[in-house]
Amino acid sequence: MRINLKHYINGEWVDSTGSEKEDVINPATEEVMGTISMGTKEDLDRAVAAARAAFPYFSQTSKEERIEMLEKIAEEYAKRKDELIDVMTDELGSPLKISEKVHYNMGYAHFSQAAKSLKDFKFEEDRGGHTVMKDSVGVSGLITPWNFPTNQTSTKIASALAAGSPVVLKPSELTPFAAIILAEIIDAAGVPKGVFNLVNGSGEVIGDGISSHPDIDLVSFTGSVGVGTKIMQNASHTIKSVSLELGGKSPLVVLDDADVEVAAKTAVNNIAMNSGQVCSAATRVLIPASMKESFEEAVKNVLNKFPVGNPREKSFVGPLVAQKQWDRVQSYIEKGIEEGATLLAGGTGKPEGLETGYYAKPTVFTDVKNDMTIAQEEIFGPVMSIITYDTVDEAIEISNDVVYGLAGYVVGQDPDTLKKVASSIRAGRIVVNNAAPDFAAPFGGYKQSGIGREWGDHGIDEFLETKAILGFPS
Repeated sequence: MRINLKHYINGEWVDSTGSEKEDVINPATEEVMGTISMGTKEDLDRAVAAARAAFPYFSQTSKEERIEMLEKIAEEYAKRKDELIDVMTDELGSPLKISEKVHYNMGYAHFSQAAKSLKDFKFEEDRGGHTVMKDSVGVSGLITPWNFPTNQTSTKIASALAAGSPVVLKPSELTPFAAIILAEIIDAAGVPKGVFNLVNGSGEVIGDGISSHPDIDLVSFTGSVGVGTKIMQNASHTIKSVSLELGGKSPLVVLDDADVEVAAKTAVNNIAMNSGQVCSAATRVLIPASMKESFEEAVKNVLNKFPVGNPREKSFVGPLVAQKQWDRVQSYIEKGIEEGATLLAGGTGKPEGLETGYYAKPTVFTDVKNDMTIAQEEIFGPVMSIITYDTVDEAIEISNDVVYGLAGYVVGQDPDTLKKVASSIRAGRIVVNNAAPDFAAPFGGYKQSGIGREWGDHGIDEFLETKAILGFPS
């Protein structure tokens, strides 16, 4: 049982000015695993004031000082590996293997990569007739989601600190404890007072407060399109910068020369990893019509290799994060059946023997049309839609026929066709043949998937303003 009723403000753990508390539920057991204090407007004001006071000093620190800081944070982060894995398994329901190989490793990689990217980053460039300088944007408000408690939080923090921007972080109240450990890590790394602040709380109080606060210069948010829209509206009153990483309905285009078994495993992994609670997951699988029967059979066989169960046992798929999320996923499965898609695997309800916990059946629909609800809206659960196509051009057209554009995936062999499809999908990140992650590569979306980019030097640039100086003495 974890009890943490304090916020991290100006280098200290302080009591909330309010009395409201929130229980955190373990989604595998449906039992309370901890309690946090819900912050108030006054708590947020204190955190923003601390960040604002730190800005004049911190924004003028040297690149070398900030590199050393990020490397020290990464060093302290590594010391807390076991605890981070443990807490993410409890608060998110992430299987132990995924908590380590995905969540823990991604958090470490962002701090490490930010330090590497900073070494070659140019804050001043002479262009002959003028000089271009990059200045810290100011105080940044970070609002992070529940589905990746270290990845999304670490990439925002690392990029902001690399840019010389003090931050105020509001993590999700569903998965707050990984962020609390991150605050302890940052404190142990000796980050100056006021540079990093954490206030737990609700979206209505702390989230809205961050996006509308007059002393916050940039808000960086990861989450739903609906909340992203509200943040843009709030931010417009003070014309603050906004960086948004929102939803996705990403296509996986299987080419006719692809290995069917590899394609099936790639497809299933996309909906199984993190229980499908991944904004960039390939939930629409586009296959040649001629491959339909063999692919469907391969998918059914592969599903058996991704067991659902207790995240502390040998499972690959854990529970969904909360009852509300489970209900949402069930409603989409019901909608798919109602609209005439064929249920190839899974379905409504919980897997046999898993009555306790927010477990959902990995579900695969076939005979899906791209205008169906399950092919157009983000489900955020282990649900796949199989759509057939006749030509590569049709596959590209279907891929782009959604309001989202976060990611895309292509599996095949012919280099020219792979390049054509990858370059034609209107999305911010395309993965060809299961390419390994590259934390220096930018991450972000087209269309309603967001504004701006994270990761590597592009992530750092998001927290900077550009200044042109003409007539600068040589």
